[in-house]
Amino acid sequence: MAQDIRKLFKNEDKLTNEKMPQGHEARFLNKLDEALPETKHEGFRFNLMKIAASVVILFGLGYGAFKFMRHPIENTDQPQDIVQLKTLGDISPDLKKVEDYYLANINLELSKIKLTPANKELFDSYVNRLQELNAEYKVLSKELTEDGPNERTVDALINNLKFRLDLLYRLKEQLKDISNAGISETSA
Repeated sequence: MAQDIRKLFKNEDKLTNEKMPQGHEARFLNKLDEALPETKHEGFRFNLMKIAASVVILFGLGYGAFKFMRHPIENTDQPQDIVQLKTLGDISPDLKKVEDYYLANINLELSKIKLTPANKELFDSYVNRLQELNAEYKVLSKELTEDGPNERTVDALINNLKFRLDLLYRLKEQLKDISNAGISETSA
C-alpha cells in the first residue's frame, strides 16, 4: 500500500515530457462543440431582457420615491402642518411644564364632565368655543414656528391655555347649577 514518494515523482517526470498527438486540441474542441452547442442569440436576447427589466424596476422605484417625497403619507387625524409646529415645550423645559400642566388639566376637566340631554346644548356651545380657541392656539403655534419665540407670542399661547381651562371651570359651574336646579325642581 505504501509507496515511495521518490518513485512517484520519477514517474511523473516521464509523463510530463510526453507531447499530445498533433490535432488533439482541435478534435477536443469539435467534440465539445457537438456536446454543448453555443446559443449566442438566445443568451444575448435573455441578457437584453434582464437589462430591460432592471431599467423598468429602477424607473418604477424612482417614480414611487419621487411621489412619496412630494406627497408624504398624511395622518388622517391631524393635518401635516401640526406635526411641524413648535410648541412652548420646544422653547424651554419650564414652558413645557406650564403647557403640560394646562393641557393635562383641560383634558381632566373635560373627562369629568357628564353629558346629559339636559346639558347637551350648553356643552356644545362651550365645545365650539374651545374649538375656536384651539384653532387660535394653532395659529399662534404657527407664528411661533415662523417668527421664532418672542414674549408676545409666548404670553398669548399661555393665556390661550389659561382661558380654555377657565372656560371649562365655568362650564362645570353652570352644569352644577343646572343639575342643582333640576334636583330642587324635582323635590318641590
